[in-house]
Amino acid sequence: MIEPYVVDLREVDRTSVALVGGKGANLGGLTRIDGVRVPAGFCVTTAAFRRIVAQGPAIGDLLDELARLRPDDREAIRVLSAEVRQRIEGTAIPDDLAAAITRALLVHGEQSAYAVRSSATAEDMPTASFAGQQDTYLNVQGPTAVLAHVGRCWASLFTERAVTYRLRNGFDHRRVGMAVVVQQMVFPRSAGILFTADPVTGNRQVATVDASFGLGEALVSGRVNPDVFRVRDGAVVDRAVAAKQVAVHALPGGGTHEVTIDSQRQEQPALTDEQALRLVRLGRRIEARFGCPQDIEWCLVDDDFQIVQSRPITTLFPIPVADDQENHIYLSVGHQQMMTDPMKPLGLSMWQLTAMTPMHEAGGRLFVDATRMLAAPASRASFLEMTGRIDPLTGDALRTVLDRPGFVPALPDSGPLRPPGGATATPIATDPAIVTQLVERNEASVAALRNDIAPLTGPALFDFLLKAFDEHRRDLGDPLSMQAIMAGMQATWWLNDRLGEWLGERNAADTLTLSAPGNVTSEMGLALLDVADVIRPHPEVVAFLRGVEDDGFLDELPKLAGGAEARDAIEAYLDRYGMRCVGEIDITRPRWRERPATLLPVLLDNVANFAPGAAQQRFEQGRQEAQRKTREVLTRLRALPDGEQKADETERMIERVRTFVGYREYPKYGIISRYFVYKQALLREIERLVRADVLREPEDAFYLTFQELHDVVRSHRVDHTLIRQRRDAFRSYHALTPPRVLTSEGEALTGAYRRDDVPAGALVGLPVSAGTIEGRARVILDLAQAHLEPGDILVTAHTDPSWTPLFVAIAGLVTEVGGLMTHGAVIAREYGLPAVVSVVDATRLIADGQRIRVHGSDGYVEILP
Repeated sequence: MIEPYVVDLREVDRTSVALVGGKGANLGGLTRIDGVRVPAGFCVTTAAFRRIVAQGPAIGDLLDELARLRPDDREAIRVLSAEVRQRIEGTAIPDDLAAAITRALLVHGEQSAYAVRSSATAEDMPTASFAGQQDTYLNVQGPTAVLAHVGRCWASLFTERAVTYRLRNGFDHRRVGMAVVVQQMVFPRSAGILFTADPVTGNRQVATVDASFGLGEALVSGRVNPDVFRVRDGAVVDRAVAAKQVAVHALPGGGTHEVTIDSQRQEQPALTDEQALRLVRLGRRIEARFGCPQDIEWCLVDDDFQIVQSRPITTLFPIPVADDQENHIYLSVGHQQMMTDPMKPLGLSMWQLTAMTPMHEAGGRLFVDATRMLAAPASRASFLEMTGRIDPLTGDALRTVLDRPGFVPALPDSGPLRPPGGATATPIATDPAIVTQLVERNEASVAALRNDIAPLTGPALFDFLLKAFDEHRRDLGDPLSMQAIMAGMQATWWLNDRLGEWLGERNAADTLTLSAPGNVTSEMGLALLDVADVIRPHPEVVAFLRGVEDDGFLDELPKLAGGAEARDAIEAYLDRYGMRCVGEIDITRPRWRERPATLLPVLLDNVANFAPGAAQQRFEQGRQEAQRKTREVLTRLRALPDGEQKADETERMIERVRTFVGYREYPKYGIISRYFVYKQALLREIERLVRADVLREPEDAFYLTFQELHDVVRSHRVDHTLIRQRRDAFRSYHALTPPRVLTSEGEALTGAYRRDDVPAGALVGLPVSAGTIEGRARVILDLAQAHLEPGDILVTAHTDPSWTPLFVAIAGLVTEVGGLMTHGAVIAREYGLPAVVSVVDATRLIADGQRIRVHGSDGYVEILP
């Protein structure tokens, strides 16, 4: 079928993106909505653009060069993109194509004024708006001018900003086509933008109207502050009228110019309340047709609205699907698990199937519905207290929602929040044998799982896994395990509260828990120091490891002097910890055992920065410091009124916290150990599907849920279109920032620190590990790129257990996400590192290499001159 070069807007709809681009397709869809007026016009299709590119001199070669550039290579992007634009604009439009455009102009008025607007195929889509990346020209008059501006729109696909945007977001330059929309120009009294959901809070019930006089260009370009109307439930709930000093108007001979608004008119509203409400009703109709919140450009002409663009608002965080119309409050699972990146569908579904609590997916992340816990007074109070202790930002966000009358319905009181997993409130004895028993029980369970799953394939494997998930949840919810975890947490809180009250000590438990026994995560960091001790005496091995570029290096090591010992040490480490990785709650993430080269930067830093025996020395220093602190605290307590009683209680609690606090990290280790067994079995099955040509590559399976993969194994049929759509959606989810708290109205809340006791300019966070340290900030977002020197302070988005090997080399820690009992905080206390977590935008506000001072007891970070 031969594609046309020109089509009328009324002939296209949202299925026509490949032909007329995102903007053209959306405008065509708007023409089909009753009551929505769209300026008449036509599209110059992507077929015309492809023809120009094909006949342009060496444009294809330049596109290949562009594809090889890095997004941060600004100079190369500037030079190459300019050359592509020059060649496109310099390519003459063929006579037949020019004639088709001219005929369309005759239909709509050859000498009329037109808006000539770019419409790329990767534009105005649900997962990427590409807003402002290509060009628009207003008040273009006459066929010659229209043809010239069509060429400029084609060339604008390769502006520096558009090329950089595509490189950053993984779009192929060759797969993106450019159409051009040519519409009759409208000359409005007022114009602006309507968001059918609040673009700041995400609330889908609140629409926001921005309005200014004249053409909307003044508003879009930022030359004027608009009037802002906020509308909810058919009423204007907030209004801000700005002083609008300038407006953009059309010139008689073509083009636009900026004019000064009469002083008496500057503070008049650009819309009446009635007009704003009418516009919002129109916007709701458009939103209903397109199925998602819209960013709508409008013009007011003779008290009638004309719509000149509508596209999805791509910055809103999606809302979990609910099976009712009630209000809900969702809490982010990723903030608790220290993994706020999006997860692939297989990873999401596996975590849902193995979690103790129902979890809801949105934006590639998981959320827990906390509405019922917040609806009854007693459970609400205890839940808020616990949440606020662990993460004040989440606690503050919850209180913000609860302060709104009627959002959460009141339910009958069912008593205080009970410990999870069915654990009783009765405290367990302070007995190290309990922890030993729990660890042995888990190790036996994992060993049995590994043995039982080994021979299984096909549907039998999936049937077995569903039963294994039941056992997984039972192990996770073991009442004794829950009691041990709670015992360590409660003893920590008791010590901090009582010693703060009695002695004025802040966060005393941080020192009292140094080098607590049985912490599998802190042991993992120290164990890599022991591996470094094996490698350090062998310079040939060290030199070889510095040049490693792939994961096959273990097989090469025995060929070197000392290489066999090095390989055995690394293999032993991987046998114990190889199931771990960054983002380990997503089963699709590659484990250290699968990609052992990931560990080499940290391992080689340990070789360079530490002396032999550093692991044992460090642990012993921490243990002695905890003993010294214990003696000091008890001596000071005995000098107080009722001192002997206070000292006895404190001594018992110190023993209790050191008995149980290390176990806090073990259940996660057990979960990930089981996950690695599951993954190895699934990968064997996935490889069979690839060999049978059912899947094109192993990673395709990661974009299916567990049940969908089960169905593929049974049927040997797969929907490749679904996999491609899931890949695109997953890529788009990286641009979304998950909130700590999300409501069913779409409002995303991050919470705030209500503090006035920090120095001006300091970055506020949550104090999780005592002490003050000053040093060089190392902003690290990728563990594989980490290179540290002694005294460095790690600044990163979040840390899960896989980051622990870095902790032995740093002097302090700052993260954007974290809580009092999350892994980074626990290990920072274990190693005695001053740490502040939940510092909003820390990786953006702190530059790599800056000197900073971390106040781990007071919860703030100073950026030093």
